[in-house]
Amino acid sequence: MTESPDFDELSTRIKTDQPHTARIWNYWLGGKDNYAVDQRAGDEIRRLHPGIGEYAQADRRFLGRAVRHLAGETGLRQFLDIGTGLPTADNTHEVAQRIAPESRVVYVDNDPIVLAHAAALLAGSPEGRTDYLDEDLRNVDSILEQAARVLDLTEPVALMLLGVVIFVEDDQEAYGIVRRLMDALPKGSHLVLSHTVTRPDMPDVDAAVAFWNEHGTPRLTQRTPGAVARFFDGLELLAPGVVSCNRWRPDTDGPEPPEVAMFGGVGRKN
Repeated sequence: MTESPDFDELSTRIKTDQPHTARIWNYWLGGKDNYAVDQRAGDEIRRLHPGIGEYAQADRRFLGRAVRHLAGETGLRQFLDIGTGLPTADNTHEVAQRIAPESRVVYVDNDPIVLAHAAALLAGSPEGRTDYLDEDLRNVDSILEQAARVLDLTEPVALMLLGVVIFVEDDQEAYGIVRRLMDALPKGSHLVLSHTVTRPDMPDVDAAVAFWNEHGTPRLTQRTPGAVARFFDGLELLAPGVVSCNRWRPDTDGPEPPEVAMFGGVGRKN
C-alpha cells in the first residue's frame, strides 16, 4: 500500500494563491477542499458559462454509471483510475466495491492536494484492495509497473481517464499515452474516458476555458467530439458511443437531458 504522505513536503507543492482545477472542480461539486481563490475563479468561469457546474456533476454521474455497468454487467473486478481528483461522494472504489466487494482499485494522480487526501481513497472494503500512486499520466511505464503490485494485468482492467487527457496539449502525445496504456492491458479490458469539448454552438465554453488558461493551472486543452472519439480507435465502442456525459445511459427514461460540453464514452478491447 502507499506510504503516508510527507505533509511538510506536500505543503511546498500546494499553491494556495493560484486557482487550481482540482479544487475548483471540488467547489463545483459542493466540496470543502478549496480556497477563496478557487471559489472566485470558479464563480467567474460560471459567469462566463453558467452551465459549467453541471459538467462536474455530469462527469461524476457518468463515472458512477460506467463503473456500475463494468462491475455489475461486465463483471470487471479491476480498475485503474488515472487523474483521480479530490475525493468526493461515490469514488470509483466505492461504486465498484458496493457491487463486488472484492474489486481492486488503483488511483493515480500527481496533484499534491489529491495526495494529501489519499487516505480517503484508500478506505476500501476489507475484501477488496485500493492503492494510490503519486504519478504523472505521461509516465506510462512507471504507472503500469506500480499498478501491477495490486492489479493482475493479465486479467481485464477498466482504465478510467475522466477529465485528465485534457491536460495533455499535444494531440499525438495524448493519443499515444492512451494507446500505450490500452496496449498493455489484455482483451476484455475497457477504456472509460471523458473530455471537455469545443463545438461551434458552444462558444461560451471556449470563453470559460480561455479564462481558465489565463488565470489557473494546469492549462486545459479542448478537443472536438470527433477528436475525443479517436481515443477509442481500435476498441469496440459501447452504445450510445461518445456523447455528452449526461446522455451516456442515463438512469431515467424521461426526456433527453440537454448536452453539456463534457463528452465521454466506454470502449472494450477485443
